[in-house]
Amino acid sequence: MKKSPPLDTLFAASLPALPDNRKLAIAYSGGLDSTVLLHLAQAWAIEANVALYAFHIHHGLSPNADAWEAHCAQQCAALNVTFGARRITLAGVKQSGVEAAARKQRYAALGDLCREHGVQVLLTAHHLDDQAETVLLQLLRGSGTAGLSGMDGSNSAAGLLQHDSLLLARPLLAASRRQLEAYQQAHGVPHIEDESNADPRYARNALRNLVMPALAQHFPGFQERFARSAQHAQSAQRLLDELADQDLAAALARDLPAAGDTLSIAYLQTLSLDRSYNLLRRWFHQRGLSMPSTAWLHQMLEQLLSAREDANLCVTHPECEVRRHRGRLMLAPRLPELAGMREDKFDDAPEQAFRWRGETRIDFPDYGGVLHVDDAAPGQGGLAEHWLLQQALTLGFRSGGETLKPAPNRPTRALKRHYQALGVPAWERERLPVVKAGGQLLFAGGIGMDCHHLSADGGKRLIFRWEAK
Repeated sequence: MKKSPPLDTLFAASLPALPDNRKLAIAYSGGLDSTVLLHLAQAWAIEANVALYAFHIHHGLSPNADAWEAHCAQQCAALNVTFGARRITLAGVKQSGVEAAARKQRYAALGDLCREHGVQVLLTAHHLDDQAETVLLQLLRGSGTAGLSGMDGSNSAAGLLQHDSLLLARPLLAASRRQLEAYQQAHGVPHIEDESNADPRYARNALRNLVMPALAQHFPGFQERFARSAQHAQSAQRLLDELADQDLAAALARDLPAAGDTLSIAYLQTLSLDRSYNLLRRWFHQRGLSMPSTAWLHQMLEQLLSAREDANLCVTHPECEVRRHRGRLMLAPRLPELAGMREDKFDDAPEQAFRWRGETRIDFPDYGGVLHVDDAAPGQGGLAEHWLLQQALTLGFRSGGETLKPAPNRPTRALKRHYQALGVPAWERERLPVVKAGGQLLFAGGIGMDCHHLSADGGKRLIFRWEAK
């Protein structure tokens, strides 16, 4: 078996290039792995004239958490390493579990500390055994090539760290835990033991303490083989990403280049199912959305590709809505229900009565926006100020059958026809209000003013404008 290089050599060779400010930070829990990383980084930083920081996250899960933070601070002080700590309170535990919630908030806090201290490179102490655990855990979850790729030597991880310019690097990824233990014993570096690491209720602990020892006994050196498998998966994923990028470029540009960030359904229909899944996963990934399951993708494609052209179809994702409009697929934000959409909000009448008192804007939170009252441009028709002050007005959503005549020389058409001509999607029309006076329509959001009450003669003239919030 090929002999591994010394840890300090491996560490130095695996470091990414540092920014001009020559700052470097490590995630420091106080455990064996991060303690070895601290000592390796401190020795290297002195020689390289680099400012080193150690950031500790206090989860508050253990009765020993305060003592661990004090230990880490003392060790950093002894090594003349700048220490920073952040305390977090776990949220979302019921939805994601303790492990996932702690990981998410830990990395977000590390990102905050890096931003606070102007650090652009953060090191973690992940090693070869961690990589094997990750691959095995992803395999047990039924992950595809992206999950089986394991951890990269470095990546931006902007979504996890909530820091766009921060690089996350793992310089010990090729080193085994046995090497780290040997380094700790040889140098006598003090570290803490987290009692939760022995709790088999946590998936990683079950693998580390029960499964991995059995694998080591029957398949010595399995960690290196798992790491090679992860590298093969990474290579396969890069090829899939290249293909997805080509398909994504074609689907975005095909037929209607001006459609922006929408996919051509006609192009999707030319692809195999697997290739469509690959394209859609890449689309979601590039937009920073959580990865949908294969079952969800299958359901989405089945509904969206088979729906009739005029269907107001929506497939809900936890972070967005996938919509179909004019032969395109688009990702729309998940919009909250508006109180004005519920007919019982205003005594069974989905309208809100109001009077104009000279304001330039009126907030309508139940309808999701603001009605602006602007001066009409010179020569442009508008509502006479003295007339508008006398009107009992209502604002509400369409009830059906409303018509609007935008100008004397243009025909009266149903609002639906106006919206279709303007290309306003059906789900947006539902949230665009109308303003009436005495039951007669004056204005429709997304279209404009009805001309019947407009005049360009003398006095101050006003027009409405709707701004969604």
